[in-house]
Parts: sequence; C-alpha cells; structure tokens
Amino acid sequence: MGSERDNVNYCFVKSPLGRLLLAGDDSALCYVGLPDGKAHICPQQDWQLVDDGFPDVTLQLREYFAGHRETFSVALLPTGTDFQQSVWAALREIPYGQTRTYSQIAEMIGRPRAVRAVGAANGANPLPILVPCHRVIGVNGSLTGFGGGLVAKSYLLELESAK
Repeated sequence: MGSERDNVNYCFVKSPLGRLLLAGDDSALCYVGLPDGKAHICPQQDWQLVDDGFPDVTLQLREYFAGHRETFSVALLPTGTDFQQSVWAALREIPYGQTRTYSQIAEMIGRPRAVRAVGAANGANPLPILVPCHRVIGVNGSLTGFGGGLVAKSYLLELESAK
C-alpha cells in the first residue's frame, strides 16, 4: 500500500482481533490495518513510528471492544474516489448492531444498479471498524468477504449484537 500523504505517523494497538495498525497525520486517521487478510497493511519506509500515537482513537477502540462505545468521534481522512467516498459515508450511517446488504448501500447512495461497485468500494475501505464495512452482508444474510477475514467479521458482528 503506497502512501499519498506526507508526514504519516503510525502506531500499533492491541485488540481482540490482534494488533491493529493506526496511521495518519496530525489532523486525521487515514488507515486502520487489521492483523490478517487483505486489510493487513505494513508501515511504509517514510512513515514515522509514534509510541502511544492516536490516543483518542486508541481509547475509543478500547471502549468499542469493551462494549461501551457504539460510534466513533475521531477525525477520519480516507483516500478514495468520489464513488468510494460516497459508499464509505453510507457505511458510517449503518447503526451499531445492524447490518445492510450491498444492494441497500447501492440504494442509499442513489446508484441501485452499482451493487458490485459498492462491494469493491466496501472492500477498499482503508478504515475498517471505524467505517463499519463489517456491517455489510450478502442479500441472503451470509457473511460475505471482509478485509480482516470472516472470523474477524463474525467477531465484530457478535460483539455488536451482544447489547
């Protein structure tokens, strides 16, 4: 994964899913890397490791995994096309503990026939968990792909349904 940003800082945070990589600049978080799957990212050579970086994000993730937080209130700056940005904005509208299908997301963004493109944008989400792509499921209720793997997706959905 290349970085289009200057001055990217990163840190690692422990989670029930394993070690998460958080990366961004002084103004916003740009990436969440999961420990497994295609959402696994490695720091780039020009990124700077910052011990205890992103304290607000780290705290909110801990609260989320403890079952005490349903929404995130941190600055996010994902890089993507206008279409991807519209999909990611729609994902942030899915309430905690609920799911939507790819076709429902396509309807939400006013592109009802763009179901496959919605799936691709969902899979390209650089901020999993914070932009809840795990809440998107197949039309038959199946757990379809997730950048961190289906075990992680299942864990996140079960965490959110426990309330």
